[in-house]
Amino acid sequence: MVFADVGHDGFVSEEQEAVRLTAWVHGQVQGVGFRWWTRSRALELGLVGSAGNLVDGRVEVVAEGRRDHCERLLAALRSGGSPGRVDTVVERWSTPRGGLTTFVER
Repeated sequence: MVFADVGHDGFVSEEQEAVRLTAWVHGQVQGVGFRWWTRSRALELGLVGSAGNLVDGRVEVVAEGRRDHCERLLAALRSGGSPGRVDTVVERWSTPRGGLTTFVER
């Protein structure tokens, strides 16, 4: 899937390929509103996917959409502006699987 940016002048400025970002967030990120915060950032960026707690204390974030928007979400996850404490974010990029309609907390 490819997204096109249409500027205010009506011209297509750049095409963006859709991607899938999977990020594992390590730190104190459970029970502090981190998944809700992540969902809010993802929806602002027009991404679909999920943020879910893992049994080992990490949060797994799966996001699909424009690559630049996924990169902005990744930067937000690493920014230090989230609830809790983020120690490390491990990322994996892949092709989108589709079938997602919104961004949910799991």
